[in-house]
Amino acid sequence: MSAPTPDPMMTRRLRYGMVGGGPGAFIGAVHRRAASLDGLAELVAGAFSSDAARSRAQGAELGLDPRRVYASFEEMAAREAELPEGERIDFVAIVTPNHMHYANARAFVERGIHVVCDKPLTTTLEDAEALCRLVAERDVVFALTHPYAAYPLVKQARALVASGALGVVRKVIVEYSQGWLATAIEETGNRQADWRTDPARAGAGAIGDIGTHAEHLARYVTGLEIERLYADVSTFVPGRRIDDDANMLVHYRGGAKGILVCSQISVGEENRLALRVYGTDASLEWHQQTPNELLVRRADGPTERFTPGHAFLVPEARRGTRMPPGHPEGLLEAFANIYANVARVIMARRAGVAPDPLDLDFPTVQDGAAGVHFVHAALASGRTHAWVDAAYTPPTAGTGATR
Repeated sequence: MSAPTPDPMMTRRLRYGMVGGGPGAFIGAVHRRAASLDGLAELVAGAFSSDAARSRAQGAELGLDPRRVYASFEEMAAREAELPEGERIDFVAIVTPNHMHYANARAFVERGIHVVCDKPLTTTLEDAEALCRLVAERDVVFALTHPYAAYPLVKQARALVASGALGVVRKVIVEYSQGWLATAIEETGNRQADWRTDPARAGAGAIGDIGTHAEHLARYVTGLEIERLYADVSTFVPGRRIDDDANMLVHYRGGAKGILVCSQISVGEENRLALRVYGTDASLEWHQQTPNELLVRRADGPTERFTPGHAFLVPEARRGTRMPPGHPEGLLEAFANIYANVARVIMARRAGVAPDPLDLDFPTVQDGAAGVHFVHAALASGRTHAWVDAAYTPPTAGTGATR
């Protein structure tokens, strides 16, 4: 019997566009490299800057058809949606400053175009919840780029907790410390520091920029939801208008306790994201700067050391590994795991088949809303110097599930 004819909807590369990521932008280039890593998607369109000339310059540098390089995201959303189905973009990557995420995403979701959005989802909870409802209404795929949860050994850690290998989780310690904002470099012309320390564009400082990564990582691995928190929020650099350090006590639903630290004034630190989870039977430890090692400790036995690429890892961890054991993988590959999962889910939809459950493992718009709620709860606690209720259930949304 002859083999079935491959479905073109499953075999062609997806077309995507990008909003933001223009000349001098850091994260846009990371997204472009990650999206192309597995050969599942190609960049064909973009509105790379609010400055039309800069957008054209970036498009030319990337070799795009000038007719698909737009002066604004509004123009891009409208004109791409008008193209024949065989030409328009399948999804858009949004890599603009935080305050633009809602308007950017809404423009494409309203037109039924799938979205990959940088975090945090929005700067207000109202906008985050509006996006949740709109995603459900238009039934689009919406992914949020929390790449640290996409490392293979983070997925292994999650599976260990879910299987009961640690027993009942009692304590969670998660830290994300940087030192790059220990001085007022926003006053020196540093573009990244300029917008990330501007309340109007960033919404929140260290809590929104890296605290959301810490909160999501702990939630992803443990499955625990924050019930209450107490945040000591500080702005150490004189004249800065936004938080640059926070230390939190966390109470989780079910009785576990936690500590969450996020800091951008910790001199000498680069990207120290680290997670420790303590259960009644065992504990685990993972560090983002050495991501190819997961440690599991027990009181009555030797420490176990997990590394990527082995057949004994859970399917989710194996799916996210591209190299044989002993060959390290890093942040770019973790970003690519999100893009690859999103691409395969979109391909499955186009082919009219159910997606592989492993492909649904990426942060969604609901994760984004939970992150925005966390930011607002932490800032409220910092202002009042009191414990605040942080329990939250996002509105129902569409495809993808990591919560």
